[in-house]
Amino acid sequence: MKPMPELVAQDGRTLAADHPESPLAIAGMTVSYGDKPVLFSVDFVTPPGAMLAVIGPNGAGKSTLIKAALGIVPRVSGKVTVFGAPWRDARHRIAYVPQRASVDWDFPATVLDVVLMGQYREIGFLRFAGARHRSRAMECLERVGMQGFAHRQIGQLSGGQQQRVFLARALAQQADLYVMDEPFAGVDAATERAIIAVLKDLNAQGKTIICVHHDLATVQDYFSHVLILNLRKIADGPVSATFTPENLQSAYGGRLAVAQIDRIAVG
Repeated sequence: MKPMPELVAQDGRTLAADHPESPLAIAGMTVSYGDKPVLFSVDFVTPPGAMLAVIGPNGAGKSTLIKAALGIVPRVSGKVTVFGAPWRDARHRIAYVPQRASVDWDFPATVLDVVLMGQYREIGFLRFAGARHRSRAMECLERVGMQGFAHRQIGQLSGGQQQRVFLARALAQQADLYVMDEPFAGVDAATERAIIAVLKDLNAQGKTIICVHHDLATVQDYFSHVLILNLRKIADGPVSATFTPENLQSAYGGRLAVAQIDRIAVG
């Protein structure tokens, strides 16, 4: 086994040593797009088994944090561990659902094909899926209410249906950490209820869920923990202690009226 990389926070704590079981630990992450910095020295440790929302105003770096942690976009600095190991060694334990707007929905694939992609590590490249893999894929589609669409082209589906299919693909990976980038954006109310029910079921099984989330009104109902960003980390911790008017005001400032922040945080 490779030695666990040391993660040192700004206050000098060794994050990996303190939290060797953390599904996702980040130390000193800074990310820049060209000459434009979008995240500054973020330290964050995800509690095991958390149902966590990453929130902040538009342009706060929420999606960038996730993408940089997963190696999708480069980091200027910072280290990341997944369950105490370098993220490259633990990728098989992560299921990632990107923003729907970032996906090429014209790609010629059926719903079943997309879900089978979640098992590519087990199936292998240039090999056909077996009956066991297809059965698992259909079970995952059934969990999100899409079993009747298995042979439909993915581009023919509504936005909410597409999001359910990508959740089914994540389920097929049988991961320990599920990372979702705005899973509720642009979906109908029925799809949102279906997605949160599946995520809460996974969480009840001990899986850790991290969602980039934009609807402050549902944070207290959906999540146990929250990370509040605005280019830097504003606060993180249990929703009951962290989702406060003071922290929201620090993150959103004039973008939300004080009365609106108080109403949201009080619930």
